[in-house]
Amino acid sequence: MANVSDIWNLVGLRYKSHPWHGVHIGDDAPEIVTAFIEATPSDTVKYEVDKQTGYLKVDRPQKYSNVLPALYGFIPQTYCGESVADFCKEKTGRDDIIGDGDPIDICVFTEKNITHGDILVKAVPIGGFRMIDGGEADDKLIAVLKGDEVYQNWQDVKDCPKTMIDRLKHYFLTYKDMPGSEQSRCEITHIYGRDEALEIIERSRRDYIAKFGKLENKLSIAAMEAFALGFNMKKLPL
Repeated sequence: MANVSDIWNLVGLRYKSHPWHGVHIGDDAPEIVTAFIEATPSDTVKYEVDKQTGYLKVDRPQKYSNVLPALYGFIPQTYCGESVADFCKEKTGRDDIIGDGDPIDICVFTEKNITHGDILVKAVPIGGFRMIDGGEADDKLIAVLKGDEVYQNWQDVKDCPKTMIDRLKHYFLTYKDMPGSEQSRCEITHIYGRDEALEIIERSRRDYIAKFGKLENKLSIAAMEAFALGFNMKKLPL
């Protein structure tokens, strides 16, 4: 007899899975994760997933000349909640941080010219930025495309050329601000390596379960209730 996971895998063959909730993070997580790519370096508008429908939507046009220097998206079945925020507070010594309520963001370096988003890639996390946006933890993990011929030997953020990390850091510190702004809305307190990146992924998985629970079980209960309702309605006299 098929189990709950098998049933919902079959449903995924008929209907498009929601990229946040319906796509598996990967059997080898956190060392290798599935990443849903929303935007690429060639995009002139910023795309992001609509949380309600799972479709890509235009968040905003790129207002200024800063260019995203890597593939950008998020890790499915993660959530920046209390555990991720506690880690940020522990590392920064601040007590005014909350999670931003989104999946964990990830930037993926690759030599390949990938020109559109709405795709899944396998990524190997090697570090990240501890970013705080308006008092909210908003970590930006850094990864390399699994099997990439140029970048696959990078095991930790310290293996990356400083120029590439500086470009990525500059993008995130300026992409929401008007040129010439005296104070940035975002701040990056630390650049951390692979071990902390993996810790954040694990914490975000716990936050996801705490927030959403086991969605397969909830969907199964809802389907059974809908089936029972339909069965009982058939029994009603016309």
